[in-house]
Amino acid sequence: MSGAGRQAEVSVQMFGLKKSSATRAAERFFKERRVKVIFVDLGARPIAKGELGRFVQKFGLTALLDLEGKAYESLGLAYLRISEDSLLERAVQHPEILKLPLVRGGKLLTYGEDAAGWAAMLAQNSP
Repeated sequence: MSGAGRQAEVSVQMFGLKKSSATRAAERFFKERRVKVIFVDLGARPIAKGELGRFVQKFGLTALLDLEGKAYESLGLAYLRISEDSLLERAVQHPEILKLPLVRGGKLLTYGEDAAGWAAMLAQNSP
């Protein structure tokens, strides 16, 4: 198989919202590099709790939350004292409180706009 054929096999899984500028930036980053993006629109289908749990285990729930975002404030989360499980459940129901996109490429995970992390995913998967 030629090198060009191998490049096409590289893919990432991305969880995000279509209206998110960071999600669109990530899609553009990977498409420009001819990487297949398996996109999960969290507006249409919620992320599985176990899948979100992988990101939480690596980065911690607080790091994944957009504490400065309008959605976080409008849900009153800045003022509530709730358990991490309840907060995780709200993140599944309201993905707009997360720093999107959540991207998984091979064994690497990234969240938010992270071009360096995305480049590392591609370096890890290159032949």
